[in-house]
Amino acid sequence: MSDVPQDELTRLSDALAARAAAALHHVAGLRVAGARPLTATLWRVGVAVASDQCFPKASEAELVLPDGHSLAARVAGRDPATNIVALRFEGGPELTASAAEPRLGALALLLAAGGDGTPAVRLAVLRSVGPAWHSRLGGRIDRRIVLDLRLPDREEGGPVFDAAGGLLGMSTAGPRGRALVIPATTIDRVLEALLASGRVDRGWLGAVLHPVALPADIAAQTGLDRGLMVLRLDPDGPAARAGVLTSSTPLPIGTARRSSRCAI
Repeated sequence: MSDVPQDELTRLSDALAARAAAALHHVAGLRVAGARPLTATLWRVGVAVASDQCFPKASEAELVLPDGHSLAARVAGRDPATNIVALRFEGGPELTASAAEPRLGALALLLAAGGDGTPAVRLAVLRSVGPAWHSRLGGRIDRRIVLDLRLPDREEGGPVFDAAGGLLGMSTAGPRGRALVIPATTIDRVLEALLASGRVDRGWLGAVLHPVALPADIAAQTGLDRGLMVLRLDPDGPAARAGVLTSSTPLPIGTARRSSRCAI
């Protein structure tokens, strides 16, 4: 057997290992009293982010670095709509990674850490890269980045890097556990509000809506082919106070329901 393919494979392996080693200072284990160990991303000096849909109702946590050193952290703010919880802490390593632009078909490294800080790495491919979209809770995500793997909840919230070492964002699990990336641009934007006030203020209707196709006669009258069915109302919300009523039409059999775990 020729040595050339083996040499190329070895070089690829060495390059991936070097990228993973350089990225370790961005990942930490996340321990919260009464909860299973999770993963966090050290985002900037004194600030970490994690997956809000996995993070319990708590105000304090502990970050455990890959070298075993631990840092006390407190929750600075939460935004379920973009699945980001921000934590403040003192100390920690220097952070040097810069944001990267996602490219369809490119390789990505996902980092995670156990409760004792032991790091773990997954290799993925950017399966699809799309434009901005809105989560089921109304948060604007700047790019839809889907990876070709599924992600357990204990590994959500870790940093995702491209092959050049650029920071793509934070990992999260979407519907059916499909791994997504919350882009670095989204995290930077949301962090400003979370660190300043602990939350992101958004407009709120107090209504659960479902898109539907309009009958041909109504479409002809309105010039629109789609509308929104009101499935549920908050009795004290703006929509209810304005006189909006729910539809009595049931959902078709087999209509997918949102998982209680998945905010994205």
